Amino acid sequence: MNIAVIGAGAIGSIVGGLLSKAGEDVTLVGRKAHVEAINRSGLILEGESGKTVIQVKAAENLDFKPDLALLTVKAQDVVSSVRKVQALLSGTRVITMQNGVRSDDQVAGLLGKENIIGAVILFNGEFLEPGKASYSKTLSKTSLLVGDPFGANANRLQGLSELLNRALPTEISDDIRGAHWTKLVQNLNNAVPAATGLSVQEVNQYPLIRELNIKLMIEGLEVVRKAGIKTAPIPGFSLSLIETMAKMPLAESSAMMKSVIESLGKQPILGSTLQSIKRGKITEVDYLNGEIVDLGKKKGIPTPANSLMVELVHQVEASGRFLTVDQLTQRLKLHP
Repeated sequence: MNIAVIGAGAIGSIVGGLLSKAGEDVTLVGRKAHVEAINRSGLILEGESGKTVIQVKAAENLDFKPDLALLTVKAQDVVSSVRKVQALLSGTRVITMQNGVRSDDQVAGLLGKENIIGAVILFNGEFLEPGKASYSKTLSKTSLLVGDPFGANANRLQGLSELLNRALPTEISDDIRGAHWTKLVQNLNNAVPAATGLSVQEVNQYPLIRELNIKLMIEGLEVVRKAGIKTAPIPGFSLSLIETMAKMPLAESSAMMKSVIESLGKQPILGSTLQSIKRGKITEVDYLNGEIVDLGKKKGIPTPANSLMVELVHQVEASGRFLTVDQLTQRLKLHP
């Protein structure tokens, strides 16, 4: 099978690289520096099983019609990226691998519903250097979740799941749309490392910032529930835990959050939003916390925590300067 990975950054390089290692015919389509490094020295992947170098094809542009395409660009780049290769993807199965909840509909609007498969990423991937990516421990043994967002042909999922399972442990979701919303609630915490420049483990050391993370998720889940949006389970993350935290004293839920983050291990987890800032790129915060803010406005539900984090991440994008923990703390005191 001829597989094209469009937007080979962290996620695309990891999934595509491991598929290539498993014997699949993979081409990573990415930025010039990354492509040149791969073609020169191979793709270097670091994970829990150690370091490996994979000889995988890489190109700056898609110039052939693939049997399967993995779309791994950031949420804000979905439409423009698909339009560039729309003719080559006509009739091709496309697996969307974005955070947020919009990409399935956006890609279907350009390529048709019948060829779109949605995916939820459940592992932590990082790409900060051309030719090199890493992936680390998650709260689940499952790394990928796939599903049919339009119910066009559920039978194809088994074969795709088996294919992806050659790279990373993969499960099939009966409700990938609901799973996207569940993952969105989890991803609301990405904004905190992005605003501070600190890893997930580092911000976890500060009780007030742990409380902020909890507020972001509780607020997000409340908006989703009041909007009548259906969620669905994803391995390793339970919305019932967030609902339980919402009923607990904040000090107790903060201690619970501390324990959960510590279980992720010591390898620094930066999150996709912070990685974008470190590379000088626009982040996907509008597709994560911003999604909750927009939905809250439509439903008349206040979203002070998520609104603040959208503002602060955009501030960091514009200035190039992270907030110190003290600066973030002061902003929180002004927005209780």
